[in-house]
Amino acid sequence: MKLSIVIPIYNERDLAPQALARIEAAPLPEGVARELVVIDDCSTDGTREWLRDYFADRPDVILKLHEKNAGKGAALRTGFAAATGDFVIVQDADLEYDPREIPTVLEPLLDGRADVVFGTRFLGHTHRVLYYWHSVGNWLLTTLSNMLSNVNLTDMECCYKAFRREVLRQIELKEDRFGFEPEITAKVARLGCRIYEVPVSYSGRTYAEGKKINWKDGFSALRCILQYNLVG
Repeated sequence: MKLSIVIPIYNERDLAPQALARIEAAPLPEGVARELVVIDDCSTDGTREWLRDYFADRPDVILKLHEKNAGKGAALRTGFAAATGDFVIVQDADLEYDPREIPTVLEPLLDGRADVVFGTRFLGHTHRVLYYWHSVGNWLLTTLSNMLSNVNLTDMECCYKAFRREVLRQIELKEDRFGFEPEITAKVARLGCRIYEVPVSYSGRTYAEGKKINWKDGFSALRCILQYNLVG
C-alpha cells in the first residue's frame, strides 16, 4: 500500500521546514509507504527556492512548481494528477493540522469501510479558540452543503480529506481557490461514495500569523455549494 500526501504550499518559508519535517517523521500504519507530492503555488518569499534545495536528489518526493499563483484548488489538481499512491490525503503546510493524526484519518480507508474520509474539528478534539464568526460561517456552509448533498458532515471545510485514488480519477475538479472544499464534497456525495468523518485536532492561525482564507472565500463557497449540487 502507498499513501500520497499532497501538500500545497504558498509563501510558507518560515513554517515549511518544520511542517515538512513533521510530515516526514509522522508514523504510518504498518505496510503503508509514504509518497510526498509537494506543490509550490509560485511563492515569492523564498519558499520555492528552499524546496528545490531541500528535496534535491530525493526520488521519493514529487515536487511541482507553479509558474503563477493559481490557488489551493489548482495546486491540489496538480498534486492529485501527479500522485501514484493507492490512497491520497491533503496536508496543509501551515501547522494547523497535526501529521501524527494521519493514521487516524486513514483507518476507515485501510480497513475497507470508506472511499472518502473527512476530518472534523468539531467532534471533541483539542482546538485553538479563535474566530467566533468563522465557526458560524462554517456551520452555515456545512449545513447548506449537507441539505443539498444529503450527507451529514459536521465540518465540510476541514483540510484533512483522504481518498481512494480511484475516486479522484472519476472527478473533474474546477475550482482554483478554497472552493475546492464544497466542490469535492458535492462530487463525492453525487458519486455515492462511502464517506466517513474522524475527529482531528486543530491549531488555527490568526491573520497576523499568516491565515489566508477570507470573507470573499465564504461567498465563493456559497456559490460552489449551489453550483455543484444543483447544476453539477
